[in-house]
Amino acid sequence: MGDLLRLILRNSSRNKVRTLLTVAGTAVAVIAFGFLQTVLAAYNIGVEAASPSRLVTRHRVSLFNLLPYAYGEKIASISGVTQVSWGNWFGAYYKDPQQFFGQLAVDDRYMGLYPEFILPADQKEAYNAELQAAVVGRKLANRFGWKIGDRITLMGSPYTQAEGWDFIIRGIYHGRERITDETTMFFHWKLLNERLGGDFNQVGWYLIGIDKPEETGTITAAVDDLFFNSSAPTLTENEKAFNQSFVSMMGSIITIIKVAAWIVIGIILLIMTNTMGMSSRERTSEYGILKTLGYRAGHLLALITGESIFVTVAGALVGCLIAYGLVSVIGVGIEEQMGQIFPVFELTSSTVLFALIMAIVVGIIAGVPPSLRAMRMPIADALRRVG
Repeated sequence: MGDLLRLILRNSSRNKVRTLLTVAGTAVAVIAFGFLQTVLAAYNIGVEAASPSRLVTRHRVSLFNLLPYAYGEKIASISGVTQVSWGNWFGAYYKDPQQFFGQLAVDDRYMGLYPEFILPADQKEAYNAELQAAVVGRKLANRFGWKIGDRITLMGSPYTQAEGWDFIIRGIYHGRERITDETTMFFHWKLLNERLGGDFNQVGWYLIGIDKPEETGTITAAVDDLFFNSSAPTLTENEKAFNQSFVSMMGSIITIIKVAAWIVIGIILLIMTNTMGMSSRERTSEYGILKTLGYRAGHLLALITGESIFVTVAGALVGCLIAYGLVSVIGVGIEEQMGQIFPVFELTSSTVLFALIMAIVVGIIAGVPPSLRAMRMPIADALRRVG
């Protein structure tokens, strides 16, 4: 076994230029693969952060169809429901229409259903005491340089006013966990309703708190049955499924990224197949000599595939290290500027592990064909081959 390992290491370094180029090519491909997988993981962070104790009720047709305000009291009467709140998507912008971030007009109990949002008691009190007050996430505040007491104006909402909507920042919340969203702005639904005449009385969705997640199916069915024959039928689902529906809207982009990731793996396979093909042809006579010395077919298989795996894994390790450095550097900026889409942008251990496993698999696949040729070739034919 020790002799085979020494031979594998020596063979890998015999043509140093080719080995280095193969390692470099593999590393570049792994960097691309790691970045693509990081984007996919970042897209799904919101799904992973969902709580099983929260349900969302929206209009059955689409989220853009509004629900009557009166539904809230009826939902609260359902067995198993501990709390009900609601919100509306505001859809405005601050200064630049290209600077997207989420703004939600919410009921006063809304943030209480999110224990992962940490808001100091004095800021919470100031927010609740003022109708024009707003609470923003830490990353959103950092992005625009907002601080407590700042007055901001939002423009371009579907509920627009020609002069815009003025808000005063009274609170900046922090996430309890790293994956908690810190890029959203919350303000009083009462303000929205009041400025639309006081009889707007429509909500975008209801947020429902439950104490027994195992009863989710029963409660969602009870809510939807309650409004089944109404003019605004509902669809109730747990928060994870609700968040997943937003990810599904990006289905085409996600599919393209997944396909691109597998193309990258295919490129690594082509690189290694070419490298191992050249190496095995150059060493055909050496394999004949090894056979005369008593090396068996299994030894040749281990020797050739071992070299292939070694080079591929070396390239994958280099690629993962570089990818980790790049993602760490640019991830900070992406989280601050695009936190609504990518609240966490980091190279995960599962991505690194998957890259290394795929490197081993690719190494084996690339090493098997030349191994089979070497194993099947008669000793006499192998010794006649030079170069």
